[in-house]
Amino acid sequence: MKPYHTIPIIESGEILVKIPLEIFAVESPHPYAKLGAPYGEYSPYYLRENIIKSLIKAQSYLQAIHPNWHIQIFDAYRPVVVQQFMVDYSFNQALQARGLAIAQLSPAQQDQIWQEVYEIWAIPSQDMKTPPPHSTGAAVDITLVNEWGQVVDMGSPIDEMSERSLPDYYADDGEQGAQRYHTNRELLREIMSKAGFEQHPKEWWHFSCGDQMWAWIRNRQHPEQQVTARYGRVA
Repeated sequence: MKPYHTIPIIESGEILVKIPLEIFAVESPHPYAKLGAPYGEYSPYYLRENIIKSLIKAQSYLQAIHPNWHIQIFDAYRPVVVQQFMVDYSFNQALQARGLAIAQLSPAQQDQIWQEVYEIWAIPSQDMKTPPPHSTGAAVDITLVNEWGQVVDMGSPIDEMSERSLPDYYADDGEQGAQRYHTNRELLREIMSKAGFEQHPKEWWHFSCGDQMWAWIRNRQHPEQQVTARYGRVA
């Protein structure tokens, strides 16, 4: 269990709605779908209705600063079966990077790699009380695209399993380019926070609103105003 799984869920019943992709930027083909991730009934470009409204607000805040920039949707709703697919894929990628096969690994080595995977990926839990954030339709992975249609450099790619994924990784880095990466990340966090989202503590690209992680972060920031999650897993 993650710490945020202690937050109660009082499901709102709000439906999943297709994201109006024409007003955002989008990576095509979808990065997980092209790997064969089994999305089923919904495409990855769905979110709860009010989350989409908040995302549109965030883009308006961005365009007040940079009129021709857009939020790029990397991933949104993710069924648990897709979460499992990507967890397994990431584990296998980590093996390949080390030049190893699973049969060569000791239990301790396997455990170490799984720990690295779960630093980035939520456990694909089937328990309705502990849903992966993306399976609620209230979490979204995003970056920014500038006026020339180029993805803004954040200093590391989405889903990278390293410390560079930490939102403030470049905050005190004096190397060339580091402060630009930090400024770009700060802009992303600023517009999303203003629209009511909270940022994943370990992922610069992941934002949510109304799920367990969001509530857990809010409760830590404002212990006098405790909130619960309003979005659970979409069955």
